[in-house]
Amino acid sequence: MITTFVLDPEDWQIWRELRLAALTEAPYAFGSQLADWQGEGDRPDRWRARLAIPGSRNLVATLDGRPVGMASGVPADQDRVAELISMYVAPAGRRRGVGELLVRTVEEWARQSGAHTLRLAVAEGNEGALALYRRTGFQETGEQGDLMPDGIRRELVLAKSL
Repeated sequence: MITTFVLDPEDWQIWRELRLAALTEAPYAFGSQLADWQGEGDRPDRWRARLAIPGSRNLVATLDGRPVGMASGVPADQDRVAELISMYVAPAGRRRGVGELLVRTVEEWARQSGAHTLRLAVAEGNEGALALYRRTGFQETGEQGDLMPDGIRRELVLAKSL
């Protein structure tokens, strides 16, 4: 059974475990690098601050009681726009509905927050994630996203009307 729950800053250790797993298992998929969150960057106050972004909703998905996915919804700089960030589904949760449930749960939060558009950025070449986002109604905007840490690829910006 797949369930989701909302994290608060005191749940930082759950978020940390999944985020470090994501950056280890799928470094090609994120603008952050594992090294950014290790050593000096691996501090409880930093993890708590990440979960305390004003107006955000931070989710973890479990499969049979085991954490296998994460995603956040955050307010964007634009009026009535929200962003889906930090999306990750561990290999054990892929192709089992975890990703779709996380996307739909962030969409629901965005609607309840008054957003009319939900945006996200996905790394070029991350075909699994791109297929998930297209399946759930996102379309490429044509905007050029941020440069990835490899200095070559860029993020693709996708959006969905709510």
